[in-house]
Formats: sequence, C-alpha cells, structure tokens
Amino acid sequence: MGSVATPDKNGTPPVDSVSLAIIEQLQEDGRRPYAAIGKAVGLSEAAVRQRVQKLLDQGVMQIVAVTDPLTVGFRRQAMIGINVEGDLDPVADALTAMDEVEYVVVTAGSFDLLIEIVCEDDDHLLEVINKRIRTLPGVRSTESFVYLKLRKQTYTWGTR
Repeated sequence: MGSVATPDKNGTPPVDSVSLAIIEQLQEDGRRPYAAIGKAVGLSEAAVRQRVQKLLDQGVMQIVAVTDPLTVGFRRQAMIGINVEGDLDPVADALTAMDEVEYVVVTAGSFDLLIEIVCEDDDHLLEVINKRIRTLPGVRSTESFVYLKLRKQTYTWGTR
C-alpha cells in the first residue's frame, strides 16, 4: 500500500471532485467497469483507468474485497485500548505487523493506541492479548472492548 495522501502545503485536498466521484462509484461496487464509471462521471474509460491508477499509487484509496469476519471463520472482534511507556512507534510498528490487527490508531486521551483485532474465537483473542500484545516492550496496560454485535460498518469516508 502507498502512503496516506494528505493535503499539500496550501491545504489543497489531494483529489478533485471528479476523482471523488470515481471513488464513490468504486465504493458502491469495486468491480464496476471503468467504462460505466466514465459514463457516470463524464470521462473516457482510459481517463478513468489513469485516474484510478494515480489514486492507488498515491495511497488515496485501495480496492479490496471486504469480508464479514463471521462468515469466514473469525467469530471474535475486539477493540483494544493500549497505554505505552516511552516511544509509541516501536509498539505501533509491532502491532501493525500482527495478522490479527486490522488497524492501529495513535490517539490522544485515555489510551495511547487503539487497535482492532479479529480472531477465530475467545481462546485466540486471549492468546493475542496475553501472549503477544501485553508482552511487547513498552506496553504498560491494555483494556479490551469485545464486540457483541456489529451494527454498522461503512467504507465511504470522504465522499458522503
């Protein structure tokens, strides 16, 4: 994956309204043909293909298959709040490398880091927290928030 796109020094967003429209089309259906996207946004198929590649190269977006963890054998999800002693970067890097960790966020507030993990079951969750997260150098404490039911999850950031 590329780096995360950020506004330039003048605060200009990294994408224009046409690119946002392309992203919105792909958020609705990641397999939508470039010709159909072009028709919807007023560009040729080739122009859409070029813009999509540029957005991918700049790290503005990814095109991925999103699964429901429950349907593919992962029955336990949790948010973990982590407090760190010292430099956050080594801990964040170690967490980022773990397959079970879906995202890592550096935060201000009660926790230094928030992570989401997806596990097969409670035993797997316990193993990840107790044997792999809590044993990382610099981890001072953790607090787990086990998901009982997922009510909403969207991937439409920045377009709606």
